[in-house]
Amino acid sequence: ECSALSSSPWFFSFSAKDMKHRLGFLLQKSDSCDYSSSQSKKEKISSSQRLSQEEVRKWADSLENLIHHDRGLAAFRAFLKSEYSEENIEFWVSCEEYKKTKSPAKLSPKARKIYDEFISVQATKEVNLDSCTREKTSHNMLEPTLSCFDEAQRKIFTLMEKDSYRRFLKSPYYLDLVSPPGAGCGPENCKRNHTHTLDCNSNIISQCA
Repeated sequence: ECSALSSSPWFFSFSAKDMKHRLGFLLQKSDSCDYSSSQSKKEKISSSQRLSQEEVRKWADSLENLIHHDRGLAAFRAFLKSEYSEENIEFWVSCEEYKKTKSPAKLSPKARKIYDEFISVQATKEVNLDSCTREKTSHNMLEPTLSCFDEAQRKIFTLMEKDSYRRFLKSPYYLDLVSPPGAGCGPENCKRNHTHTLDCNSNIISQCA
């Protein structure tokens, strides 16, 4: 009887449908668990990456403090991109990475890549260097060392420090982060959910001055 039942088309149809239903249920449960786990991880990461007001205020002490902080560097890079001058910070970061090169065999190709991208006459992201520094850096390409871009990097750092850094400190890219949550806003406007609080902070200059 079992043999006859198992060979019945009705038996196979029912079994396949039942298995499909069970599989679908298990997949939904798995997806739900994965989603919950993912959300939990995101919340933990978000919590750990929150900036303190003290950290942000230190960015105004010096350009050094700003660009040696991951979040500060990201904010400054975004600001420079809005001004179409991100090549300066990209060059500075490339020089920092270059100085970490451990293999002597990799020095020359890495140096050439940085030179071609930021310093050469046909550079795609040419930085603003004086002729003397440019010539000296070009000469350093004959025998690249870990310090071959030091002078050029210092010149670009000074340029950013005297120019774009000062504008950054007056821009929303910095002010929206350094302003305490709800500063200048009435309690009826700032006791909101996370989304509205963010809106209040981001518009703090225009709405709450």
